Amino acid sequence: MSKETRELKAKAKQEKKQAKLDAKQAKKQAKIDAKQAELDAKQAKKDAKLQKKKRRRHWGDRRDGRRVKAPGLQTVMGYLLPKRTDCEVYLNDTIDATELMQYLERRNAEHPDYKTTVFHCAVTGMARMVKERPLMNRFIQGYRMYERDEITISFVVKRRFADGAEESLMVLTPSDEDNLDSISKRIVGDVRETRKSEHSTGGIDAVLDVFASLPRPVLIVAIRIIRWLDFWGKNPKFLTDGDPNYTTILTSNLGSIKCPSVYHHLNNYGTNSIMITIGTLHKEELIMPDGTKQIRDVIDIGATLDERIADGFYFARSLKLIKHVFANPTLLEKPIGEESGFSY
Repeated sequence: MSKETRELKAKAKQEKKQAKLDAKQAKKQAKIDAKQAELDAKQAKKDAKLQKKKRRRHWGDRRDGRRVKAPGLQTVMGYLLPKRTDCEVYLNDTIDATELMQYLERRNAEHPDYKTTVFHCAVTGMARMVKERPLMNRFIQGYRMYERDEITISFVVKRRFADGAEESLMVLTPSDEDNLDSISKRIVGDVRETRKSEHSTGGIDAVLDVFASLPRPVLIVAIRIIRWLDFWGKNPKFLTDGDPNYTTILTSNLGSIKCPSVYHHLNNYGTNSIMITIGTLHKEELIMPDGTKQIRDVIDIGATLDERIADGFYFARSLKLIKHVFANPTLLEKPIGEESGFSY
Protein backbone atom coordinates (compact mmCIF):
# COMPACT_ATOMS: atom_id res chain seq x y z
CA MET A 1 0.00 0.00 0.00
CA SER A 2 1.48 3.30 -1.05
CA LYS A 3 2.09 6.18 1.31
CA GLU A 4 -0.47 8.32 -0.51
CA THR A 5 -3.16 5.65 -0.11
CA ARG A 6 -2.41 5.30 3.60
CA GLU A 7 -2.65 9.06 4.04
CA LEU A 8 -6.01 9.15 2.23
CA LYS A 9 -7.38 6.34 4.39
CA ALA A 10 -6.10 8.01 7.54
CA LYS A 11 -7.69 11.29 6.45
CA ALA A 12 -11.01 9.59 5.66
CA LYS A 13 -10.95 7.85 9.02
CA GLN A 14 -10.22 11.12 10.77
CA GLU A 15 -13.04 12.88 8.90
CA LYS A 16 -15.46 10.06 9.79
CA LYS A 17 -14.45 10.28 13.41
CA GLN A 18 -14.85 14.05 13.37
CA ALA A 19 -18.28 13.71 11.75
CA LYS A 20 -19.39 11.38 14.54
CA LEU A 21 -18.10 13.82 17.14
CA ASP A 22 -19.88 16.70 15.40
CA ALA A 23 -23.13 14.71 15.23
CA LYS A 24 -22.84 13.78 18.89
CA GLN A 25 -22.14 17.39 19.83
CA ALA A 26 -25.07 18.61 17.71
CA LYS A 27 -27.39 16.09 19.39
CA LYS A 28 -26.16 17.17 22.79
CA GLN A 29 -26.62 20.83 21.89
CA ALA A 30 -30.14 20.12 20.60
CA LYS A 31 -31.06 18.57 23.95
CA ILE A 32 -29.61 21.57 25.76
CA ASP A 33 -31.55 23.95 23.51
CA ALA A 34 -34.78 21.97 24.01
CA LYS A 35 -34.27 22.01 27.77
CA GLN A 36 -33.56 25.74 27.72
CA ALA A 37 -36.67 26.36 25.61
CA GLU A 38 -38.72 24.40 28.13
CA LEU A 39 -37.25 26.39 31.00
CA ASP A 40 -37.91 29.66 29.15
CA ALA A 41 -41.53 28.64 28.54
CA LYS A 42 -42.01 27.79 32.21
CA GLN A 43 -40.45 31.09 33.24
CA ALA A 44 -42.68 32.97 30.83
CA LYS A 45 -45.74 31.31 32.35
CA LYS A 46 -44.54 32.19 35.84
CA ASP A 47 -44.00 35.80 34.76
CA ALA A 48 -47.48 35.89 33.24
CA LYS A 49 -49.04 34.55 36.43
CA LEU A 50 -47.06 37.05 38.51
CA GLN A 51 -48.16 39.89 36.26
CA LYS A 52 -51.75 38.73 36.62
CA LYS A 53 -51.42 38.73 40.40
CA LYS A 54 -49.90 42.22 40.36
CA ARG A 55 -52.75 43.65 38.28
CA ARG A 56 -55.02 45.62 40.55
CA ARG A 57 -58.58 44.41 40.79
CA HIS A 58 -61.30 47.01 40.79
CA TRP A 59 -64.81 47.02 42.12
CA GLY A 60 -67.03 45.02 39.80
CA ASP A 61 -64.26 42.78 38.42
CA ARG A 62 -64.70 39.01 38.39
CA ARG A 63 -62.09 36.40 39.08
CA ASP A 64 -62.16 35.40 35.39
CA GLY A 65 -62.37 38.89 33.87
CA ARG A 66 -62.04 42.63 34.27
CA ARG A 67 -65.12 44.80 33.89
CA VAL A 68 -64.95 47.07 30.85
CA LYS A 69 -67.10 49.99 29.80
CA ALA A 70 -69.26 49.04 26.85
CA PRO A 71 -70.79 51.41 24.26
CA GLY A 72 -74.36 52.48 24.92
CA LEU A 73 -75.91 50.09 22.39
CA GLN A 74 -74.10 47.05 23.75
CA THR A 75 -74.90 48.03 27.35
CA VAL A 76 -78.62 48.32 26.59
CA MET A 77 -78.56 45.07 24.59
CA GLY A 78 -77.23 43.31 27.68
CA TYR A 79 -80.45 44.27 29.48
CA LEU A 80 -82.89 43.89 26.58
CA LEU A 81 -81.42 40.54 25.54
CA PRO A 82 -79.90 39.04 28.70
CA LYS A 83 -79.64 35.52 27.25
CA ARG A 84 -76.60 34.67 25.12
CA THR A 85 -78.69 32.32 22.98
CA ASP A 86 -80.91 35.27 21.97
CA CYS A 87 -77.91 37.15 20.54
CA GLU A 88 -76.25 34.57 18.33
CA VAL A 89 -74.66 35.49 15.02
CA TYR A 90 -73.68 32.56 12.82
CA LEU A 91 -70.98 32.92 10.17
CA ASN A 92 -70.14 30.15 7.71
CA ASP A 93 -67.12 30.43 5.45
CA THR A 94 -64.76 28.38 3.30
CA ILE A 95 -61.03 28.73 3.87
CA ASP A 96 -58.47 27.95 1.15
CA ALA A 97 -56.04 25.55 2.84
CA THR A 98 -53.86 24.68 -0.17
CA GLU A 99 -50.77 26.54 1.07
CA LEU A 100 -51.34 25.17 4.56
CA MET A 101 -51.44 21.56 3.31
CA GLN A 102 -48.22 22.07 1.34
CA TYR A 103 -46.60 23.54 4.44
CA LEU A 104 -47.74 20.61 6.60
CA GLU A 105 -46.49 18.12 4.03
CA ARG A 106 -43.00 19.66 4.14
CA ARG A 107 -43.06 19.99 7.93
CA ASN A 108 -44.18 16.42 8.57
CA ALA A 109 -41.65 15.08 6.05
CA GLU A 110 -38.88 16.74 8.05
CA HIS A 111 -40.29 15.34 11.33
CA PRO A 112 -41.80 11.93 10.47
CA ASP A 113 -41.98 10.88 14.14
CA TYR A 114 -44.20 13.81 15.04
CA LYS A 115 -47.26 14.77 13.01
CA THR A 116 -48.70 18.28 12.97
CA THR A 117 -52.35 18.42 11.90
CA VAL A 118 -54.76 20.95 10.45
CA PHE A 119 -56.49 21.13 13.83
CA HIS A 120 -53.24 22.16 15.54
CA CYS A 121 -52.87 24.94 12.96
CA ALA A 122 -56.49 26.02 13.42
CA VAL A 123 -56.12 26.27 17.22
CA THR A 124 -52.89 28.28 16.80
CA GLY A 125 -54.65 30.56 14.31
CA MET A 126 -57.56 31.08 16.73
CA ALA A 127 -55.15 31.97 19.52
CA ARG A 128 -53.45 34.56 17.28
CA MET A 129 -56.82 35.96 16.19
CA VAL A 130 -57.93 36.54 19.79
CA LYS A 131 -54.55 38.03 20.71
CA GLU A 132 -54.67 40.56 17.87
CA ARG A 133 -58.44 41.14 18.12
CA PRO A 134 -59.00 41.60 21.90
CA LEU A 135 -62.75 42.26 21.68
CA MET A 136 -63.08 38.58 20.80
CA ASN A 137 -61.98 37.80 24.36
CA ARG A 138 -64.94 39.54 26.00
CA PHE A 139 -68.14 38.19 27.50
CA ILE A 140 -71.35 39.45 29.09
CA GLN A 141 -72.66 38.00 32.33
CA GLY A 142 -74.94 39.56 34.94
CA TYR A 143 -75.81 42.38 32.48
CA ARG A 144 -72.16 43.56 32.48
CA MET A 145 -69.30 43.23 30.01
CA TYR A 146 -65.94 41.77 30.99
CA GLU A 147 -62.62 41.07 29.30
CA ARG A 148 -60.57 37.99 30.16
CA ASP A 149 -56.98 38.23 31.39
CA GLU A 150 -55.93 35.21 29.30
CA ILE A 151 -56.87 33.32 26.15
CA THR A 152 -58.47 29.90 26.63
CA ILE A 153 -59.47 27.45 23.90
CA SER A 154 -61.42 24.30 24.75
CA PHE A 155 -62.41 21.17 22.85
CA VAL A 156 -63.76 17.70 23.45
CA VAL A 157 -61.62 14.58 23.14
CA LYS A 158 -63.25 11.24 22.40
CA ARG A 159 -61.29 8.49 24.11
CA ARG A 160 -62.06 6.04 21.30
CA PHE A 161 -63.71 6.49 17.89
CA ALA A 162 -66.67 4.34 18.86
CA ASP A 163 -70.36 5.08 19.52
CA GLY A 164 -70.20 4.22 23.21
CA ALA A 165 -66.82 5.81 23.99
CA GLU A 166 -66.70 8.49 26.67
CA GLU A 167 -65.71 12.10 26.03
CA SER A 168 -63.34 14.27 28.00
CA LEU A 169 -63.10 18.07 28.14
CA MET A 170 -59.78 19.79 27.53
CA VAL A 171 -58.73 23.43 27.90
CA LEU A 172 -55.65 25.02 26.34
CA THR A 173 -54.28 28.32 27.69
CA PRO A 174 -51.68 29.64 25.21
CA SER A 175 -49.20 32.32 26.28
CA ASP A 176 -47.70 35.08 24.15
CA GLU A 177 -44.57 32.94 23.57
CA ASP A 178 -46.48 29.95 22.20
CA ASN A 179 -46.46 29.05 18.50
CA LEU A 180 -47.54 26.09 16.36
CA ASP A 181 -44.75 23.87 17.64
CA SER A 182 -45.45 24.34 21.36
CA ILE A 183 -49.24 24.33 20.99
CA SER A 184 -49.16 21.21 18.82
CA LYS A 185 -47.00 19.32 21.34
CA ARG A 186 -49.28 20.31 24.22
CA ILE A 187 -52.40 19.16 22.38
CA VAL A 188 -50.83 15.84 21.38
CA GLY A 189 -49.51 15.23 24.91
CA ASP A 190 -52.82 16.06 26.60
CA VAL A 191 -54.86 13.95 24.17
CA ARG A 192 -52.49 11.00 24.56
CA GLU A 193 -52.79 11.15 28.35
CA THR A 194 -56.57 11.41 28.14
CA ARG A 195 -56.91 8.41 25.85
CA LYS A 196 -54.83 6.20 28.13
CA SER A 197 -57.90 5.81 30.33
CA GLU A 198 -61.45 4.76 29.57
CA HIS A 199 -62.64 6.64 32.64
CA SER A 200 -62.65 10.18 33.97
CA THR A 201 -59.20 11.74 34.16
CA GLY A 202 -60.17 14.15 36.93
CA GLY A 203 -60.82 17.89 36.77
CA ILE A 204 -64.22 19.00 35.50
CA ASP A 205 -65.00 15.43 34.33
CA ALA A 206 -64.76 14.17 37.93
CA VAL A 207 -66.94 17.05 39.16
CA LEU A 208 -69.61 16.24 36.56
CA ASP A 209 -69.54 12.59 37.58
CA VAL A 210 -70.26 13.60 41.19
CA PHE A 211 -73.18 15.85 40.21
CA ALA A 212 -74.61 13.18 37.92
CA SER A 213 -74.79 10.77 40.87
CA LEU A 214 -77.00 13.10 42.95
CA PRO A 215 -80.74 12.42 43.34
CA ARG A 216 -82.90 14.47 40.98
CA PRO A 217 -84.39 16.91 43.58
CA VAL A 218 -80.93 17.59 45.04
CA LEU A 219 -79.41 18.10 41.61
CA ILE A 220 -82.16 20.57 40.62
CA VAL A 221 -81.49 22.70 43.72
CA ALA A 222 -77.70 22.46 43.24
CA ILE A 223 -77.94 23.60 39.60
CA ARG A 224 -80.13 26.58 40.58
CA ILE A 225 -77.55 27.66 43.15
CA ILE A 226 -74.75 27.25 40.62
CA ARG A 227 -76.58 29.36 38.04
CA TRP A 228 -77.20 32.08 40.66
CA LEU A 229 -73.49 32.09 41.57
CA ASP A 230 -72.66 32.17 37.84
CA PHE A 231 -74.75 35.34 37.41
CA TRP A 232 -72.72 37.13 40.09
CA GLY A 233 -69.37 35.61 39.06
CA LYS A 234 -68.97 33.78 42.36
CA ASN A 235 -68.77 30.18 41.17
CA PRO A 236 -65.86 28.35 42.88
CA LYS A 237 -62.78 27.53 40.80
CA PHE A 238 -63.34 23.78 40.94
CA LEU A 239 -66.53 24.35 38.92
CA THR A 240 -65.09 26.76 36.35
CA ASP A 241 -61.52 25.53 35.78
CA GLY A 242 -61.51 23.15 32.85
CA ASP A 243 -65.14 23.92 31.96
CA PRO A 244 -65.45 24.85 28.23
CA ASN A 245 -68.40 27.09 29.12
CA TYR A 246 -65.86 29.42 30.75
CA THR A 247 -63.37 29.64 27.87
CA THR A 248 -62.75 32.18 25.11
CA ILE A 249 -63.43 29.75 22.27
CA LEU A 250 -65.12 26.36 22.33
CA THR A 251 -64.13 24.51 19.17
CA SER A 252 -65.05 21.17 17.65
CA ASN A 253 -62.85 19.34 15.13
CA LEU A 254 -65.61 17.67 13.13
CA GLY A 255 -63.17 16.96 10.33
CA SER A 256 -61.62 14.23 12.49
CA ILE A 257 -64.88 12.26 12.22
CA LYS A 258 -65.42 13.11 8.52
CA CYS A 259 -68.24 15.54 9.26
CA PRO A 260 -68.81 18.98 7.70
CA SER A 261 -68.89 22.14 9.80
CA VAL A 262 -72.26 22.77 11.43
CA TYR A 263 -74.06 25.44 13.39
CA HIS A 264 -73.53 24.96 17.13
CA HIS A 265 -75.45 27.01 19.68
CA LEU A 266 -73.95 29.03 22.52
CA ASN A 267 -74.94 28.43 26.15
CA ASN A 268 -76.53 30.84 28.63
CA TYR A 269 -74.49 29.29 31.40
CA GLY A 270 -70.88 30.39 31.76
CA THR A 271 -68.96 33.03 29.82
CA ASN A 272 -68.15 31.43 26.47
CA SER A 273 -69.05 33.79 23.61
CA ILE A 274 -67.53 32.01 20.59
CA MET A 275 -68.14 28.53 19.19
CA ILE A 276 -66.18 27.40 16.10
CA THR A 277 -66.66 24.12 14.21
CA ILE A 278 -64.05 22.87 11.75
CA GLY A 279 -65.25 20.69 8.88
CA THR A 280 -63.64 18.10 6.67
CA LEU A 281 -60.76 18.98 4.35
CA HIS A 282 -61.92 18.52 0.74
CA LYS A 283 -61.33 19.61 -2.85
CA GLU A 284 -63.33 22.44 -4.37
CA GLU A 285 -63.11 24.59 -7.49
CA LEU A 286 -62.37 28.21 -6.61
CA ILE A 287 -62.07 31.37 -8.67
CA MET A 288 -58.62 32.83 -8.09
CA PRO A 289 -57.82 36.59 -7.91
CA ASP A 290 -56.63 36.54 -11.55
CA GLY A 291 -59.99 35.13 -12.70
CA THR A 292 -58.80 31.57 -13.37
CA LYS A 293 -60.44 28.50 -11.87
CA GLN A 294 -58.42 26.03 -9.80
CA ILE A 295 -59.11 22.91 -7.77
CA ARG A 296 -57.98 23.77 -4.26
CA ASP A 297 -57.89 22.19 -0.80
CA VAL A 298 -60.54 23.90 1.32
CA ILE A 299 -62.00 23.66 4.81
CA ASP A 300 -65.46 24.84 5.84
CA ILE A 301 -65.77 26.54 9.22
CA GLY A 302 -68.81 27.65 11.17
CA ALA A 303 -68.61 30.30 13.88
CA THR A 304 -71.37 31.22 16.32
CA LEU A 305 -70.76 34.43 18.25
CA ASP A 306 -72.45 36.62 20.84
CA GLU A 307 -73.22 39.82 18.93
CA ARG A 308 -73.27 41.86 22.16
CA ILE A 309 -69.45 41.72 22.62
CA ALA A 310 -68.70 43.39 19.24
CA ASP A 311 -70.33 44.18 15.91
CA GLY A 312 -70.50 41.99 12.80
CA PHE A 313 -67.86 44.09 11.04
CA TYR A 314 -65.35 43.29 13.79
CA PHE A 315 -66.25 39.58 13.66
CA ALA A 316 -65.84 39.38 9.88
CA ARG A 317 -62.42 41.06 9.94
CA SER A 318 -61.31 38.76 12.74
CA LEU A 319 -62.12 35.67 10.65
CA LYS A 320 -60.17 37.23 7.76
CA LEU A 321 -57.09 37.01 9.96
CA ILE A 322 -57.49 33.22 10.21
CA LYS A 323 -57.76 33.08 6.41
CA HIS A 324 -54.57 35.12 6.15
CA VAL A 325 -52.75 32.75 8.51
CA PHE A 326 -53.85 29.71 6.47
CA ALA A 327 -52.63 31.42 3.29
CA ASN A 328 -49.31 32.30 4.96
CA PRO A 329 -48.65 29.30 7.24
CA THR A 330 -45.12 30.40 8.19
CA LEU A 331 -46.86 32.90 10.49
CA LEU A 332 -47.77 29.91 12.64
CA GLU A 333 -44.09 29.60 13.59
CA LYS A 334 -44.10 33.07 15.14
CA PRO A 335 -45.12 33.55 18.80
CA ILE A 336 -48.78 34.58 18.95
CA GLY A 337 -47.74 37.66 20.91
CA GLU A 338 -45.85 38.92 17.87
CA GLU A 339 -47.90 40.98 15.40
CA SER A 340 -48.72 39.24 12.12
CA GLY A 341 -48.56 42.45 10.09
CA PHE A 342 -51.90 41.67 8.44
CA SER A 343 -53.53 44.74 6.90
CA TYR A 344 -57.31 44.70 7.22
